[in-house]
Amino acid sequence: MTGGGYAEIKQRELMYRLMISQLFYDGHQQLAVTLSNLVKAHPACPPSDRLFTVVKYGLDVEEEITGTKQNTTESTIPGTGIDLEFTTDVQTISPEAALYETCYVTAHKGPCRAAAFHPSGKLIATGSEDASIKILDVERMLSKSATPAEIIAMETPQQAMENHPVIRTLYDHADEVTTLDFHPQHQILASAGKDFSIRFFEYSKPSVKKAYKSIQEATEVRCISFHPSGDYILVGTQHPTSRDPSHQHKGPITCAKWSPNANMYVTSSKDGDIKVWDGVGNVVINTFTKAHDGNEVCSVMFSRNGKYVLSSGKDSLVKLWELSTNRCLIMYTGAGATGKQEHRTQAVFNHTEDYILFPDEKTTSLCCWDSRNAERQRLLALGHNGAVRYIAHSPTGPAFITCSEDFRARFWYRKADSD
Repeated sequence: MTGGGYAEIKQRELMYRLMISQLFYDGHQQLAVTLSNLVKAHPACPPSDRLFTVVKYGLDVEEEITGTKQNTTESTIPGTGIDLEFTTDVQTISPEAALYETCYVTAHKGPCRAAAFHPSGKLIATGSEDASIKILDVERMLSKSATPAEIIAMETPQQAMENHPVIRTLYDHADEVTTLDFHPQHQILASAGKDFSIRFFEYSKPSVKKAYKSIQEATEVRCISFHPSGDYILVGTQHPTSRDPSHQHKGPITCAKWSPNANMYVTSSKDGDIKVWDGVGNVVINTFTKAHDGNEVCSVMFSRNGKYVLSSGKDSLVKLWELSTNRCLIMYTGAGATGKQEHRTQAVFNHTEDYILFPDEKTTSLCCWDSRNAERQRLLALGHNGAVRYIAHSPTGPAFITCSEDFRARFWYRKADSD
């Protein structure tokens, strides 16, 4: 076969894949499945608007060639991470969750309930029902996991202290720590909890145990999120407060997150709804009612380009919502096969947004999907002796932390050898 003939076959295969992706994107699931079965498309095609974009640009070129072009349109440069408007067949270079291994385990004196990565990916904070907070150094955890036990045993007390992964332990809350977030620019950690308070710690100072500043709320604080500028903080409480009662949730807030450019924020609630808010005017611009079939929505987060919201609910489903069309674009299924979850947990992107991670409560394992076509990857046994109540993935590398009812937080990192 000539090179040209082979290229034409590959282009035709791509064309069919684009057709399937476009049909999925436009809501014609049955037609997409039928065509996919006919052409034996593998791997599965994700929903995508790429065919429409290609046709639009193709028509522009055709108009230029034939001299009938009236005006020009600006092309948009696709951003990093998931972007279904431009990408269909993407070669993922990041590792799936099954290739991660535990590198370090830290224990609190009560169930571990919250975690956060620093924007640099170099620090992790964990919070517990015992009211304590730990700050861990990622490089030290990796170094410790790579150091033979006999070498560690020979360390002097001074060396052991200097090499210990836990660099700070903070005590200033009177009750369970429910949420944590690092300031995007300064060495400040914010925490909040069931003691109705938000506290700010200057963790750069080794002697610091107490907060330098605190804000008192009228009820339990469930979630906090620093504005990307660091000048403001979003607070979600047990009480569904809002300046406009017609906009507010009808139940406690479960999660609140800013979009990367801060023009929007998203909230979820026990009432089953997801709300997208204008980041300046603080008014609701969209509501996904009964987003998880009326079940409590446990987590929400924006994709890096701000086009999508990833959500999880107590129905054990994970969904990707497209904001431009106000609809659920992809549903990630297969978790919760042994029954709906009882406790709240999160669905998160990995650092490249190629994968979505979600802890399965009953099996204490981690479900992982290809973010674009929802194909299930291998399960990862998380090794906890209780439900995983919180998961956070590093924004910069192949690492995540899991927090469990078994009092432990486990730090996971990609294995050196892929198997």
